[in-house]
Amino acid sequence: MLTTPQMRDQFRNDGATVFRNCLNETQLAQCYDAFKWDMANPGPHVYRGLNGTALETHIDNANPEAKAKLDALAASLPFGQIFQELWGSKNVWYYAEEIFAKEGGKSGRGPWHQDTANLPWAGRHWGNAWITFQKIPKKNSLEIVRGSHQGIQYDGASFMSADDPTDPLYGDGTYPRLPHIDKDLARDPSSWDIVSFDIDPGDIVFLHPRSLHGGAPVDAGCPTRHTLVMRFFGDDATFRELPTCKPSYARVGPLFRKEMAHFNQGDAFRSPIFRQVAGI
Repeated sequence: MLTTPQMRDQFRNDGATVFRNCLNETQLAQCYDAFKWDMANPGPHVYRGLNGTALETHIDNANPEAKAKLDALAASLPFGQIFQELWGSKNVWYYAEEIFAKEGGKSGRGPWHQDTANLPWAGRHWGNAWITFQKIPKKNSLEIVRGSHQGIQYDGASFMSADDPTDPLYGDGTYPRLPHIDKDLARDPSSWDIVSFDIDPGDIVFLHPRSLHGGAPVDAGCPTRHTLVMRFFGDDATFRELPTCKPSYARVGPLFRKEMAHFNQGDAFRSPIFRQVAGI
């Protein structure tokens, strides 16, 4: 096996674990090439809502022009087997990528959120492989609320307000509003149980996307954080309808809308658009 019992327990109970030296130099270079291509060729889902604010971050999702290359890359990396072991799933499929770029030592933290607030996912077998290409101290790394993947599903963050990171995505009462975790921690550092890791290039953080998570800020000591996130799902992955109050997200979310239009609540999350990378 590639994973240890401790890693499997951490993923299932905490919602996140780290795999040290998971990728070799060649694999990491291939991932960084994919990241840099995406940066230079933004797709239709590139996000610029916080540009010009203290939280400015380059974010892009599921670039269709990069899909064939990233499908092949996902199949060549050990993530399929790793997620088989972390989940106990026979099969693993690759969903899509997301990229983040914080640069210049000035970008503030990424708002706390759960990916499942704006993506129509349910079930135990979802996972993100968080690949960063710089040496990242714990204080500048991804942060996760321990065990939150098994807790409350909150409304999403709109990612439109630099002043209020809890500004809701939907605001229709379907889900409770996000707590202001940063304010809580400033008042009482023990108010939330936060998991984070020092990262060297080649180390990969694996997290369940229903976990409350956010990216810590960069600063003068860690001015750049380039991150490629590769998302995967397994046997226990189902479709969950999203609120209909926001047309661009209604029911199926903003990505792969055509391919998922036939899904009904509770359906197994399966479509030929998603590359199977383990269990073939």
